[in-house]
Amino acid sequence: MRRFAPLAALLLALAATTPTATPPPQPAPAPLAATPIQVYGAWHCGNDYCTWGTARSVSEFDSQNHWLIDRGDGHPSVNLVVLSFVNPLDLLRQTTNATTLDGVPRGMTADIVGWFTSHGVRVMLSLGGITYTNDWNAALAQNPTLLGQRAAAVATRLGVGIEIDYEQATSPNLAGLQAFIDAYRAVHPYDATGTRPEARLTIDVAAGDRYLIDLNRKATADWLRTDIPVLDYANAMVAAKPASASTSQASWQEHVDGKPQYGPPVPPLAPAKFTGGLYLAQGGKPLPECVDYATSVQKAAAPYVQSAAPKGAGTTSGMLGFMFWAAERPATKALGTVPPNTCERGAGAGATALAVPVPMPALRQS
Repeated sequence: MRRFAPLAALLLALAATTPTATPPPQPAPAPLAATPIQVYGAWHCGNDYCTWGTARSVSEFDSQNHWLIDRGDGHPSVNLVVLSFVNPLDLLRQTTNATTLDGVPRGMTADIVGWFTSHGVRVMLSLGGITYTNDWNAALAQNPTLLGQRAAAVATRLGVGIEIDYEQATSPNLAGLQAFIDAYRAVHPYDATGTRPEARLTIDVAAGDRYLIDLNRKATADWLRTDIPVLDYANAMVAAKPASASTSQASWQEHVDGKPQYGPPVPPLAPAKFTGGLYLAQGGKPLPECVDYATSVQKAAAPYVQSAAPKGAGTTSGMLGFMFWAAERPATKALGTVPPNTCERGAGAGATALAVPVPMPALRQS
């Protein structure tokens, strides 16, 4: 045994001076899966600044709006358009004049609706808008039940959904709006499958919780619940001016968090019950949202939109998606989205990057 001692000592010395082998690196934890975008739509103001007062041929309409149904590869740039606006008082009274037929703007025809739906794009009509706030008040005071019934009848006739855009910032007629919703739902009950376009009934709220407070509180507490759904979802409208991803996300987070400090408090809203609004163009220039997806707010904000976690309402993460204001000619001083300022490279490229489904699938319910 004595003759092996030097070899043993040598092996011990080598072991002491040889570096310990570095263990292989552990794989990084997999990132959380992004919730798919489901709603990717645009409000549409027609060619006369949201009046829709003139009937148009499909070929002429296509020449100004082709980007909406073809992002450059034959696929639509959006999966929803909301034709804006129908005057609620005209609808209640079934007004017929130079720009309106039986309460509906003459440009909102079955042919135009069919042009969109034949390409898999869902269509809704927006009832109201800031211009028609006083007319909302008058219609709700006169006969909200009949207004709901007439909105439901138009939805049936055209095969569209209805969006409530009631921008009364102080003392909105919530009892009247409840009667309107009840009457509409009596004709078109809530449909979680989304297979009946006329059953889609949504509402616009502000970008965050600090405007349209009474309306937002009522909608969040009673109409946008996941256990007893009444409205399909809300649109958190665009802010007063084009916003960055960070300011947009901060506004949207207010809906998720609610406002417990308000009296009465505003409860939290499930991320699966609202979309976030952005501008396509404002003033005399197009925005990246329209012309350059790589530098757009929707690209920068998409990780948040696809992962916003519930904070007391809902069970799944991620908002429903994005809405854009607004296609064609939204205002006299706005550039709009007509050729050559169309939005294939912005909204259209976003539809590709975000794998927006066309047609729109059944929406997440919680």
